[in-house]
Amino acid sequence: MDQSLRYTNLNLKEEDLIKSGDFVLAYYKMKPNEKYYPNPKALKDYLAAAAHFAAESSTGTNVEVSTTDDFTLNMDALVYEVDPEKEEMRIAYPVELFDRNITDGRAMIVSFLTLAIGNNQGMADIEYAKMHDFYFPPRFLQLFDGPARGIADLWRVLGRPVNNGGFIVGTIIKPKLGLRPEPFAQACYNFWLEGDFIKNDEPQGNQVFAPMKKTIPLVVDALKRAQAKTGKAKLFSANITADDPFEIIARGEYILEQFGEFAHHVAFLIDGFVGGPTALTTARRHFPNQFIHYHRAGHGAVTSPRSKRGYSAFVLAKMARLQGASGIHVGTMGYGKMEGYKDDKKIAFMIEKDSAEGVVFKQDWLGMKPTTPIISGGMNALRVGGFFENLGHSNVIMTAGGGCFGHVDGPTEGAKSMRQAEQCWREGADVFAFAREHRAFARAFVSFPHDADRIYPGWREKLRGYLD
Repeated sequence: MDQSLRYTNLNLKEEDLIKSGDFVLAYYKMKPNEKYYPNPKALKDYLAAAAHFAAESSTGTNVEVSTTDDFTLNMDALVYEVDPEKEEMRIAYPVELFDRNITDGRAMIVSFLTLAIGNNQGMADIEYAKMHDFYFPPRFLQLFDGPARGIADLWRVLGRPVNNGGFIVGTIIKPKLGLRPEPFAQACYNFWLEGDFIKNDEPQGNQVFAPMKKTIPLVVDALKRAQAKTGKAKLFSANITADDPFEIIARGEYILEQFGEFAHHVAFLIDGFVGGPTALTTARRHFPNQFIHYHRAGHGAVTSPRSKRGYSAFVLAKMARLQGASGIHVGTMGYGKMEGYKDDKKIAFMIEKDSAEGVVFKQDWLGMKPTTPIISGGMNALRVGGFFENLGHSNVIMTAGGGCFGHVDGPTEGAKSMRQAEQCWREGADVFAFAREHRAFARAFVSFPHDADRIYPGWREKLRGYLD
């Protein structure tokens, strides 16, 4: 059934939809299935597919139903702009479509995803459809929690200015699975002698060989000893992810009890993609005094540029800010081991600024706290300069696991090499002249020779005598 007369209105102007404040807008890359639409590039066929998509996302079904009334018609999602050649489609969703909490009237990402990324992903007549951007109007935006804590709170703990407090040197204890409590805590201590921030990795929590109630007290002791040794504050991000919200709360409360007077040095890591909005919101609401660290393990199943369905990494990060993530992994923008591109910096800008241009929509956050970009995945001291040159600033958390624990002189020097690499970039120094005066950074060339050959050809000759 062609529903294009009901669920499309190409006379609507995007600027008017935004000005009204009554619509959530979504931008998709969508291709109709040629089995159902023989000429998917033709406007008529494309609109028919787009209308079916909008119908399934809101009030429609496959047949006319007797319960449709004037109110229902006002709740229709409307396709307002298409470009069949570019496979582009934009849909306006009335704000009233989306579910609200009965406890506090707040909005929920679950409802947004259920409609905008829901049954439409399995429709037979749609070859694929993927959301690449969305826009929330002010009256809908204000119904989301947003972050309670941000990087400024971590800078405060570290004794830095709360504006432009700078690079937070972090790591993941490696190997990420396999260490028992004592060596795990010792690895923490060794890194903290020069570094700032350690996170559990996404599978770590309460393994049978490293139970939380044995590991965490040892980590607390390592943190205290490192702080006493260096005279500097240290940070730990503990994974409290679980299927059961009560387990999330139990883990968090236990960790805070163990850290005691240093509870403000603790972030809580949630595997936000696999745990979903419920896990993230449980942590955000039950622990509003903690930095909520969104790890996005598994997201590539739908966000990869090679995936044609679901939503993009940009959309994932934008939703994370709405839900209250203090920080979220944003990839390495092509500079690390993970899939990514230089223009992924748009993700960082969208979550850290109060107003930012997205893929197609400008989003004003109206004072909502920023979400910190967390950079992780194959980074080391040799890759840092290019990354920050592309991003334009270094007010981020970077967790280099192999980049610190793979340093030939161990994690203490590995952490120092990361800090020195950022300093080299920030000062605009000549890389080789800087390396000759900063041994930890120089030794990174020996530690990661394949990267050195690729990024800094001729390094062996230029650093001869400075690498031992």
